[in-house]
Amino acid sequence: MFDFGGKNALIIGAGLNIGRAVALEFATRGARLAVADVDLAAAQETATLVGKGAVSIYCDVASDASVAAAIDAAEAALGPLDVVMNNAGIISGGNPEDIPVAEWQRMMDVNFFGMVRSIEAVLPRMIARGSGYIVNTGSFAGLYPFATSRIHYAASKAAVVSMSENLALHLMGTGVQVSCLCPGPVMTTSNLTMKQFTDDCVMRAPGSHLTLKSQGQAARALADGMEAGRIIISTDELLWPMLAERGAGIDDFIRTKHAEFERGDSGRPIVPEAIVRGEDVPA
Repeated sequence: MFDFGGKNALIIGAGLNIGRAVALEFATRGARLAVADVDLAAAQETATLVGKGAVSIYCDVASDASVAAAIDAAEAALGPLDVVMNNAGIISGGNPEDIPVAEWQRMMDVNFFGMVRSIEAVLPRMIARGSGYIVNTGSFAGLYPFATSRIHYAASKAAVVSMSENLALHLMGTGVQVSCLCPGPVMTTSNLTMKQFTDDCVMRAPGSHLTLKSQGQAARALADGMEAGRIIISTDELLWPMLAERGAGIDDFIRTKHAEFERGDSGRPIVPEAIVRGEDVPA
């Protein structure tokens, strides 16, 4: 199983939200950190919060050269990278008939191909060393249908999940591990600045029986899952019975989701008061 102690980790997309919380959690468990983001000031703030010699790096995941340079800079600062987490992502909303092709392409270029660029740069090095850990951030939206208000985003995350699963299978026996973090409802600022292509579009969420998690809870779920050697890592254990239900009959699952929407259940999660107050919540 995996031990964070003394490991060199690069988190791409660590300026805010889950990426920042993960950086803090990895450091708590003994890792040395490089944090990268397209917002360098935010990455610098994360590095300051982490302390312990953490370094900040600029990285635009839509650029091959920028991703390669960020990985080289992280290795120059820390040494060979034991962990690379591909967490950078974007989101926008709207009905599919209102979203231009250019936005679909932008979503895939950042959310999916941004990870491909990173993997292209680090994977040969990890294979040559016979060790390493690649972590990709997916989403509940990539695992089962509900995100009709952001289908282009869901499609990009489904691609991330499939890539991660197949990459994990391909690399078994090489010493290189792969995990895919699939967050369910987590308190972040992403939705606050999200561009909408459809006026009054209802934001549909993973399920009204779920409970909103804090960023700290998401980070701990990831670190615990990595230590346990899990490939798909969820922020909520209620994911698994939902996937079992989906697997038992996808047609019925989709029709049930439609019935929920028709009766006004948009799938918004339960929100604990502690999270509203900005507090972390113990696991």
